[in-house]
Amino acid sequence: MAWVTEELRSGRLHIGDHLPGERTLAETLQVSRSSLREALRVLEALGTIRTATGSGPRSGTVITAAPEQALTLALNLQLATSQVEHRHVYEMRLLLECWAAEHSDPDRGDWERAARLLELMDDQELPVEEFLPLDAEFHVLLSRAADNPLISTLMDALRTSIADHTLQRAQALPEWERTAQRLRDEHRGILASLREGDREGAVSRIRSHIRGYYVETAR
Repeated sequence: MAWVTEELRSGRLHIGDHLPGERTLAETLQVSRSSLREALRVLEALGTIRTATGSGPRSGTVITAAPEQALTLALNLQLATSQVEHRHVYEMRLLLECWAAEHSDPDRGDWERAARLLELMDDQELPVEEFLPLDAEFHVLLSRAADNPLISTLMDALRTSIADHTLQRAQALPEWERTAQRLRDEHRGILASLREGDREGAVSRIRSHIRGYYVETAR
């Protein structure tokens, strides 16, 4: 999955492209062909690839979605078929984001981009529909400072899957402007702690930030 993601990110592969043959791919990845087959079965189950026998342009192994897109689809199905409550989203965010902050590395963070997102959110005229995607992107970006790509992939899938839920909660707040200002201030504190390598402070700030917003939107 990591190799497919990197090839897509670099532009060397695109949705609709064929993967190399099994032997070539196993040699490239330096894995056994049995391990490769198992990984391909997982990717096919997630909807990332489609495998067809025979000859012609539709045969072979074709990339049908980026791994994170497939994960988002699976998460969407889970949310649609299960009794997922507001507190479940809150608990998942705490698990993912606090872990990422606890294991963050200042040298891995894209702090300039994070600061740019905060500048965009500073626009007092920014409607809630535009503020929230920037907010979610900011949190995903911070998680990438931890050396675990699965954390940020899960967070990215989660933010896409709960976007409508999050917007509905925010639109129901009586004073969104005041909430937005508080979120801006808290974001800057979190970013400062991460940039300084203050993991403990970052975890404390993130936990308070997530809990405060959960309590406010749970009413």
